Amino acid sequence: MKAQRVARELALLSMSQLSSNLEKLSAQQLSDLVLAAVRALTNEVHDILETAAAELKRSNDRLLGSEIQATTVQSSRTMVYEAVELTQTAINRVAMAMELPEFLQLTNQKEVKAYTLETLTLVNAHREEIDAILQQAIVNWQLNRIARIDRDILRIAVAEMRYLGLQERIAINEAVELAKRYSGEDGYRFVNGVLRRVTEQFHETVPQE
Repeated sequence: MKAQRVARELALLSMSQLSSNLEKLSAQQLSDLVLAAVRALTNEVHDILETAAAELKRSNDRLLGSEIQATTVQSSRTMVYEAVELTQTAINRVAMAMELPEFLQLTNQKEVKAYTLETLTLVNAHREEIDAILQQAIVNWQLNRIARIDRDILRIAVAEMRYLGLQERIAINEAVELAKRYSGEDGYRFVNGVLRRVTEQFHETVPQE
């Protein structure tokens, strides 16, 4: 994982803990948000593993049931199928949990923390301008009616393009990946479309020589 990618995700998770009516925050408050996000991720690892363990137990119970409770071949097959599904779900959860320790370890790197705080600071300091840019790029919709996670992803991307000098293509791709991970089924398409319109706005406002 690249440091900036981890920092970007950490910034998003930190923003999700803010109230809807964000006010200017101090550097210490932003640092506290990041710490809270890391703690939340740590708890998530424990929760995922506990859920996976419960699903494996249910899977085992269904397998036993297929041997001693099933009255027909069809009912036995159904129980076995359910057991396989539960086991697969548990495996997927464990795989997800295995990714988080690496992520948590990387959050301790100075480079990651610095970029996270810089991103949060810029989004916080330029919220009105960022939201105005996004509102102009959203067709027939209101920014405050967009899903919270999508708004935060868009705000981070605009801040990176506008104030951190991140290449537009990279900013859009990274935002889309965040949306695939955290947003709804079609969230990444929406994020991609809005940010492409944002870049068109940027190009239109560049003075012609």
